[in-house]
Amino acid sequence: MTDNHATTGAPKVILLNGSPHKEGTTNRALTEVKRTLESEGIEAEIIHVGHLSVRGCSGCYACGKLKKCVHDDIVNEIAEKLRDADGLVIGSPVYYASPNGGFLALLDRLFYSSRFDKSMKVGASVVAARRGGCTASFDVLNKYFTISDMPIVSARYWNQVHGNSAEDAESDLEGLHTMRGLGKNMAFLIKCIRLGKEQLPPIERESKVYTNFIRKDK
Repeated sequence: MTDNHATTGAPKVILLNGSPHKEGTTNRALTEVKRTLESEGIEAEIIHVGHLSVRGCSGCYACGKLKKCVHDDIVNEIAEKLRDADGLVIGSPVYYASPNGGFLALLDRLFYSSRFDKSMKVGASVVAARRGGCTASFDVLNKYFTISDMPIVSARYWNQVHGNSAEDAESDLEGLHTMRGLGKNMAFLIKCIRLGKEQLPPIERESKVYTNFIRKDK
């Protein structure tokens, strides 16, 4: 049995804006995804988090018992929304060819402390930059999904939009086209997974196996 609640109620996706600029390029990209999801019958909510001062993981492991982060802030609020969502989109601006550091601190805590089943929740990353560093940042963000049993949604190009402002992004016609393709693919995959859960037996999971690469001699 799992506690993945996303198979009940209307399909829903939450989108996290990791930019300090609420109405910037990252938000413009996420808005295009959101509009497309809604046009496909998927509920979608953008949550702006990039302006918040979020501390990183303290490595206390208290979440193993609490089933939530010991630092009771926006991370736990997002976790409750993620528990009931079918999909998650994480969007970040590019800083030094990597995502916003504060946003990564939030994601570290969110994915580690939320101990509910995330398997088959659909994930997608979106990155925004004036010029370079998009694909490197894209790789960093996608790793949160690939360690969590979450299928990643792609489009016909890497999920990136260029521009130094939301106004600039309007000229990136290919980037906005990519966001719409991402939204359509995400909606389709979510619907397929829901149908699969209704008509197919659940995936049989093996017990988790942990190995360390360094062992002390006995």
